[in-house]
Amino acid sequence: EVQLVESGGGLVQAGGSLRLSCAASGFTFDDYAIGWFRQAPGKEREGVSCISSTDSSTYYTDSVKGRFTISSDNAKNTVYLQMSSLKPEDTAVYYCAAYESIGAITAAQAMGVMSLIKTIVSWGQGTQVTVSS
Repeated sequence: EVQLVESGGGLVQAGGSLRLSCAASGFTFDDYAIGWFRQAPGKEREGVSCISSTDSSTYYTDSVKGRFTISSDNAKNTVYLQMSSLKPEDTAVYYCAAYESIGAITAAQAMGVMSLIKTIVSWGQGTQVTVSS
């Protein structure tokens, strides 16, 4: 059973930083892409970032490029999302998701698949990120 546990959320002032962690069990990252999504009240869940173990590629949505960095510690089966220069519009519940790829896939492709077909991925419970003005 694939299990994902997010942590690291909290309250931070605009311009501050947080590091989110996604600890995975039940699989290894070798065959997976791990994505970060977020959902603000009244809005659809959106893809934020993704890392693919199949080709070591990363993906970032335009609104977080240059501010967020995704990384992985494969020995710990953990993926991190380092968030800096946080803005109030980053406020959301952040979820990580795991997608098992059939063959090589780029992070951007994996993010697209996870965004379109949410039922084929495993999800964590989410961690709240609140950025104050």
